[in-house]
Amino acid sequence: MSRIAYYRVSSGDQTVEAQRHALGGQFDKEFADEGISGATPAATRPAFAKLMSYVREGDTIYVYALDRLGRDALDVQAMVRRLLDMGVTLDVCGLGPIGRGVGELIVAVLAQIADMERMRIKERCDSGRAAARASLEATGRTHKGKASLGRPRAADAAQVAAWRCEHGATIAATMAHFGISRATVARYCAAGSNRA
Repeated sequence: MSRIAYYRVSSGDQTVEAQRHALGGQFDKEFADEGISGATPAATRPAFAKLMSYVREGDTIYVYALDRLGRDALDVQAMVRRLLDMGVTLDVCGLGPIGRGVGELIVAVLAQIADMERMRIKERCDSGRAAARASLEATGRTHKGKASLGRPRAADAAQVAAWRCEHGATIAATMAHFGISRATVARYCAAGSNRA
């Protein structure tokens, strides 16, 4: 009977250390999906797929929170049922071992809450982007008639590529002339040659 930990974080700049610390146990095996959204079905995540190949009847999987399994309610419920059918115990920090009946009901409610939170996050992000675009349009800060979010372009890619070609300039000279980075020069010039 193995003690197995599963961790997941949504973005590459997050780490699983807080989850590892919160679970605090000694585990026989640990699996971590980093930079993977909870909306991604559990079975298609690389580390979770490996976990499913590794786990056996009698094992216990420990997770920090139910939303670490996912934020899609139906996917989480299906995965919990699959684990229970395999004879695997799921132990959620703060809830304890999940079993049939009441445990499955608790999972269903918490999974629905996680799913709702995912939708609310998406709505807030979409609303924020729309407000930012409206603000850019109101101030006249547009690129080719469209509000452009993110960092403003340092120079026009076609101009950079054309100038470098006309002058036979090195990357360093092009960087100095336009005040842009080496990576930007390379990207702009590669884009220019792809269009040719």
